[in-house]
Amino acid sequence: MNKLPLSILLVEDHLAIARQVLDFLDGLGWQTDHAGTGALAVQLATRNNYDVVLLDLNLPDIDGLQVCRAIKAGAPSNVPILMLTARDAYEDKARGFRDGADDYLTKPFDLRELALRCEALARRQQLHVHQEMRVGPFTLQTRAGRALLGDAALPLTQTGFKILLLLCREHPHAVSRSALLQQLWGSQPPDSDALKSHIYALRKQLELAGAAGMLVTIPQLGYRLAFDSAASP
Repeated sequence: MNKLPLSILLVEDHLAIARQVLDFLDGLGWQTDHAGTGALAVQLATRNNYDVVLLDLNLPDIDGLQVCRAIKAGAPSNVPILMLTARDAYEDKARGFRDGADDYLTKPFDLRELALRCEALARRQQLHVHQEMRVGPFTLQTRAGRALLGDAALPLTQTGFKILLLLCREHPHAVSRSALLQQLWGSQPPDSDALKSHIYALRKQLELAGAAGMLVTIPQLGYRLAFDSAASP
C-alpha cells in the first residue's frame, strides 16, 4: 500500500485509545501530535499545518462538533477532519458533516482503515490545493489534464485521463463500473462497451509505458490500480 508521509493531529481524551492510534501511525513513519482536550486541539490546529485532524466527539471540555467548527474557521489551511466516535446514528453523522467533518469513522475501528481514510483525505486536499496528485508512480496534473508515469508523459485521451484520475483518487480501493459510468457520463451513460473500450485503451497505454498489469479488473465489481502487482488483468 502506498503511504504518504502525513502529519496528523489526534484529538482523543481516552489515553489507551490515543496511545494505540499514535503507536500505529508512528509505525507508518507519520508525524503525530496529540490533544486530550478540545481547547488544546483548537490551539494546535490553528497554529500548525496538519494533513488530517482525527477528532473524537466526546471530549471533556468542549463538544467535538464545536471543536470541528473552530478548527475549520481558524486553521491556516482547510485541513480535512475525520471524526472518530461511537455515535453511529444517522442524525449524529449528518450533524457532523454539517459542522464541517470531511469523513466519519465509528468506534471501534480497524487502524488499517483509519490509515486508508487519512491517505484518501490528504490526497483530495493535495489535489484541491496544488492541482497535482502523486499516487504511486503516477503524477496527475489535473489543471492541464496531463498524466506522468515516472518522468514520462502518457498520451491519454480526455476520458482515459479521467479514468486514471478516478482510480488514483480511490487507490488502493477498487472503483465500480457503475461509479465510473456515473462520474464519466452522468445520468446518460453510453452503452457498456464504451467503458470497456476506454479501459482497454488505457491499459494498452500503460503497457506501452512499461506498466503492464497495473490496471487490474476485479470480477463482478470494477477496476483498481495495483502498483505492486504483476498479475495480468
